[in-house]
Amino acid sequence: MSTYEARFRVWRGDAGGGGLTDYTVEVHDGEVVLDIVHRLQATQAPDLAVRWNCKAGKCGSCSAEINGRPRLLCMTRMSVFDRDETVTITPMRAFPVIRDLVTDVSFNYAKAREIPAFVPPADLAPGEYRMKQEDVDRSQEFRKCIECFLCQNTCHVVRDHEENKAVFAGPRFLMRIAELDMHPLDAAGASGLDRRRTAQDTHGLGYCNITKCCTEVCPENIAITDNALIPMKERVVDRSYDPVVWLGSRIRRRKG
Repeated sequence: MSTYEARFRVWRGDAGGGGLTDYTVEVHDGEVVLDIVHRLQATQAPDLAVRWNCKAGKCGSCSAEINGRPRLLCMTRMSVFDRDETVTITPMRAFPVIRDLVTDVSFNYAKAREIPAFVPPADLAPGEYRMKQEDVDRSQEFRKCIECFLCQNTCHVVRDHEENKAVFAGPRFLMRIAELDMHPLDAAGASGLDRRRTAQDTHGLGYCNITKCCTEVCPENIAITDNALIPMKERVVDRSYDPVVWLGSRIRRRKG
């Protein structure tokens, strides 16, 4: 096993401020950035704060920014960097710093609570649900989300405009609304809930300008923009601006 010395710059500090600290750390073949962070803790910086859990790319805990790009520490191999390159690790920029590489992501949990859950059909009991496989496949992709919140972090609507957080759910939760809206058994409409209208009016779908930055950083390779956000925008536009769809909805409303 070959080893080499790598240069690291790690952000150290808390909500009151901080800065980058330089380290030189031993690296072994096959290691990921999280391995190096653990070695830093073991040898030079025992008080370095970092959030992690599974080390397998499935819990979403170790989100950070590596050389300015939002990534999972446990899924970023050291082999992608040149050996003479300085690797810079900083906390996610869109969320308040707690300490070192740990940020306060409670914004995301607050947004999750705002999304109305799946509404089961009134005429079916649990165990009686039947769906076509193609309908299952359509939304199954979105269920792969590990809630690392890298998409939320890289979305410039959240990242660069703190004032937008109050009215914008972010790509992760707009994707959740799209998933429910695509669900063939979701009875939200029958219960009086219009998911498309709330996506636009309550959760800020219109703020998204489909730059695909969320898709680019997703560690599960979910096509968030193409398969969730753009189709959702199309359905909202059809409902609001297509004269045939608009007239049809008015007629149905009168009959009801």
